[in-house]
Amino acid sequence: MKKALITGITGQDGSYLAELLLNKGYKVFGMRRRTSSPIVENIAHIKNEIEFVEGDLLDQGSLTEIIHKTKPDEVYNLAAQSFVGSSWDQPVLTSQVTGLGVTNLLEAIRLNKLDIKFYQASSSEMFGKVLESPQTERTPFYPRSPYGVAKVYGHWITVNYRESFDMFACSGILFNHESPRRGIEFVTRKVTDAVARIKLGLQDQLRLGNLDPKRDWGFAGDYVEAMWLMLQQDEPGDYVIATGETHTVKELVETAFAYVDLNWQDYVVIDPKYIRPVEVDLLIGNPEKANKKLGWKPKVMFKELIEMMVEADLKKYGSH
Repeated sequence: MKKALITGITGQDGSYLAELLLNKGYKVFGMRRRTSSPIVENIAHIKNEIEFVEGDLLDQGSLTEIIHKTKPDEVYNLAAQSFVGSSWDQPVLTSQVTGLGVTNLLEAIRLNKLDIKFYQASSSEMFGKVLESPQTERTPFYPRSPYGVAKVYGHWITVNYRESFDMFACSGILFNHESPRRGIEFVTRKVTDAVARIKLGLQDQLRLGNLDPKRDWGFAGDYVEAMWLMLQQDEPGDYVIATGETHTVKELVETAFAYVDLNWQDYVVIDPKYIRPVEVDLLIGNPEKANKKLGWKPKVMFKELIEMMVEADLKKYGSH
């Protein structure tokens, strides 16, 4: 039986990946930090099938011990301070967890001298102020937030460990991927949650920042499959995972409100509070390498994704 260790297992991606691996017959270990009230909402339905281990990306000793104890075949590093907005409020913590945390985990694997395949969650935010469109594995990085900068460090340290120690280490440069399990602080979920609440008479307006940024949005359930496929290849590599389509925040808002037969202009208020110090205007990925080498293609596209999220939020509030 194959064994996998997932950091960040309680997050959106961690929960979908855990489901995928359990369905494939893996023994799944989930790393979580010791907190007074563990958040398990995303994995409540499978938590009895996961073996939890306590550790912290900032505590290399705990990571070395976890690797030694669990001896996984695959390690998926999905843990991070992952919200771009918060990275401006907590730039040092973001740098430590999202950047140096990757080194701690790679070093824990190296010290254990085990033949482990490693996946690093890189991000389209590394492209930031994009230097070409669409972005590929060879597009230069120009991050525009502490989060993006930390992800660039995590990405390059993974490449360095791969090349220096002959480790099977891959980075997935994932473009925005969403789902009903997305945290409420992310714009897609903030919108679908508000649309459901407005439709059900629980709130009367939605406050947003800039509606012009364009993003390449896919479904998290599809994207975790790409992570797994990367670690099943003969050779390690880096892959852009994206839909190759771009949509504005305004289109996201229109689609969500249209699904419940409401006109978005009646409810949306632009609030300067939500406008970032520097904005990433356009992200669109070219997933050609993943299509060819991994045989991966997204199944759920933009409209279906947004409607799925609105539907889930309607159910959530409708059932209270």
